[in-house]
Amino acid sequence: MSESRPSSPNEPAKKSPRQLRREKEAAANRAAWEPMQAELAARRVRMQAMGGPERVRKYMHDRGKLDARQRLDALFDPGSFREIGQLVGTVSNVPAEGFVCGHGRIDGRPVFAGAEDFTVLGGSIGSGGTAKRYRIAELALQERLPLVMILEGAGHRLTETDTGMGRAPNDLLAMADLSGQVPMVCVVLGASAGHGALAAPLSDYVIMSEGAAMFTGGPPLVKAATGEDVTKEELGGARMCAEIAGSAHAVTPDDASALRLARSYLAYFPSRRGGLLPERPGDDVLPRRLDDLVEIMPPQDRKPYDIHDVIERLVDRGSFLEIQPGYGRGLVVGLAFLGGRAVAILGNNPSHYAGAVDSEAAIKATDFLDLVGNFGHPVIFLADNPGVMAGTKAERSGILKWGGKMFRAERRLANPKIHVTLRKSFGFGAVTMAQNPFDKQTLSFSFPGVTMGAMPASSGGRAAKLDAAEQAKAEAEQASGPYKMADRLVYDDIIDPAELRNRILEGLELAGLGARTR
Repeated sequence: MSESRPSSPNEPAKKSPRQLRREKEAAANRAAWEPMQAELAARRVRMQAMGGPERVRKYMHDRGKLDARQRLDALFDPGSFREIGQLVGTVSNVPAEGFVCGHGRIDGRPVFAGAEDFTVLGGSIGSGGTAKRYRIAELALQERLPLVMILEGAGHRLTETDTGMGRAPNDLLAMADLSGQVPMVCVVLGASAGHGALAAPLSDYVIMSEGAAMFTGGPPLVKAATGEDVTKEELGGARMCAEIAGSAHAVTPDDASALRLARSYLAYFPSRRGGLLPERPGDDVLPRRLDDLVEIMPPQDRKPYDIHDVIERLVDRGSFLEIQPGYGRGLVVGLAFLGGRAVAILGNNPSHYAGAVDSEAAIKATDFLDLVGNFGHPVIFLADNPGVMAGTKAERSGILKWGGKMFRAERRLANPKIHVTLRKSFGFGAVTMAQNPFDKQTLSFSFPGVTMGAMPASSGGRAAKLDAAEQAKAEAEQASGPYKMADRLVYDDIIDPAELRNRILEGLELAGLGARTR
């Protein structure tokens, strides 16, 4: 039975005492909550204000940069970012403690990220920032989700002297534990120094904008410690890091392009180790012949060509993402989709040092093989090299050490492997590119007409002081290499260049990674 009833069909129901009491209690509760809600809203507004409109305009927008919150919005799918630790700094009135972090979605998949806020105390790291940095790395490890760090900051906050080091965890510990478990990307969009910059070498992929720089200590610290006058560009500018030090993998024109690249990179990886490799359906996932490959590849092994032209034809159209293009240029490494499946590719590039493997190339390859080894990508080796680099410069740069480490990484790789010798393959250079017949390749191929041996006969013969007849015999022996190797089952088959894509697709199918259908 209802508590009240209308006196006539056209009159409103009369409220019972119980209803009136409930409405009074609700109004009182709402009034009691309102000041607390208002305080929370006000604190949120303050913590979201970064360094204030003037500093945001002066240090970010007037310089053509996105601010920390805009950077996270650009990284994540629209409207998906949810902040963690927003109120850290509310007591000390340091907005978000100079580090904005949380989680969102990239192409629909959850990802954790944090961005240093240069407008708040130069993006320096205080105790609250240390806790937040550790928290998102801890969550990324706990929930097994990718982590993106966006850097522009001064490192540890020297003015914060009352907290000390103490026995407390920090983000570097968590990031070291994360390595190999989830994909990690670091985006450097300004000057990054000290502790903050160390997020870069602990990440899998480092992107820098043109005006960015990173170093253990900036120019003033270097001047004070060593007396050396140096600019931030000379010390750790983007080009120096990407092309000389090898500490960065890519350089982009600005903030927006760097963040787009971070999104693109993650599209080639599962969210965690052991996860399914991504798939990319499209119009170019089916088998097709590469009939024009012979037009861009001269059969003479001493004539240069660009391996990029081969890779672009081999993979699904427009899908190749090169890693560290400016470093170790005699070897090209990168990610692609082939038959709609994510794959890794290593190819010697005869347009640089005839494709010889130098220390920089070996370092790049070792890191890359370790990375993709963690996430299960099948690896395609396209070999065309005269061996590892020789000479005093090569020896002083540690070619024996780094070439050995590249071979070890290749040998330990448990992922599916497919090897193709394109034109030449000599000595330890062949070994580093998975040419050994007992390297657990799913399939191993050669093009016709390749030359191979312990070393090129042209230079080796002179070193051995062979006469003309012996020299000619050695060169003929090397030129007949693929068929003798096929006869001994070193190669599973010798293939026509036009068959390259289709035979590799067959290898992927054998490895349980068959081509997608439309």
